[in-house]
Amino acid sequence: MPDHPQPSARARDLVADAYDIHVHVAPDVMRRRIDDLTLAARFTEVGLAGFVLKSHYVPTAERAEVVRAAVPGFDAVGAITLNASVGGMNPIAVEIAARGGARFVWLPTVDSANQRACTASDPEGATPPMWARLQDDLREAGMAADPVDVLGPDGTVLERVRQVLRLIAQHDLTLATGHLSADEIDAVVAAAVAEGVRRIVITHPEFTSQRVAIDRQRALAAQGALLERCFTTPHSGKVTWRTWFEHIDAVGPEYSVLSSDLGQPFNPPVEDGLALLADRLLAEGFTDKDVRTMAVDNSRLLAGPR
Repeated sequence: MPDHPQPSARARDLVADAYDIHVHVAPDVMRRRIDDLTLAARFTEVGLAGFVLKSHYVPTAERAEVVRAAVPGFDAVGAITLNASVGGMNPIAVEIAARGGARFVWLPTVDSANQRACTASDPEGATPPMWARLQDDLREAGMAADPVDVLGPDGTVLERVRQVLRLIAQHDLTLATGHLSADEIDAVVAAAVAEGVRRIVITHPEFTSQRVAIDRQRALAAQGALLERCFTTPHSGKVTWRTWFEHIDAVGPEYSVLSSDLGQPFNPPVEDGLALLADRLLAEGFTDKDVRTMAVDNSRLLAGPR
């Protein structure tokens, strides 16, 4: 594995008690850097409170419960992502996940209509996501599902999406917008607020298939949503660090939440992600309070115990 920078002690202290709301670790359908039990122990060693187990393909609430039992005092959080492998925009899957203890619901990612139709290409030299190869494999094997839509032909939010939003509100789950387009995000967030959803996070708005403009980010924040600032998006070259910093500054640290999106074998250790972001932000002139707000306060709002 390549050498990676080590976080400073100051950064470690600033992100203590944070949750990483976006990690991709084993067991999974693709190779990962570390498994969830080992990672929970490492998070505990560096003072982090918990993580949200994200899979593009399977629910993770049962895994999270096993991790919590195996590592007392550590809070592993289960989730579900509404891609084709769980039936897409499937209210039953959301209800079962919630009853099983899940706290996060991602709207479609790899199977979103936007991601499927996205013609934007990564900048030269950017690292492609690991799931792209699996999606190609499924397509080549004749198993490409229909894209998962959230809007009808008239641009209104589909009733089955509203049903999912009502369940998220009923169970007080966190809604994450996945790989929806900026237009879809606007419509779904408005519908979520109307249905009573209390916790909303805009998934990596700088990602290639999102590219949510600053004015739209501000409007989403005004509705109560937090903007997720993932380590891997600039680290993998999908956006420049300069743009990433400018977006946080323009919208305000109080409306941003830090996450790593780590777990890929070639990337830094997952337990270092938040602290590495803290070092980057401090070097850019953000304050200790800014970092603490984004890393700890806002992550605990989204992922912490209900």
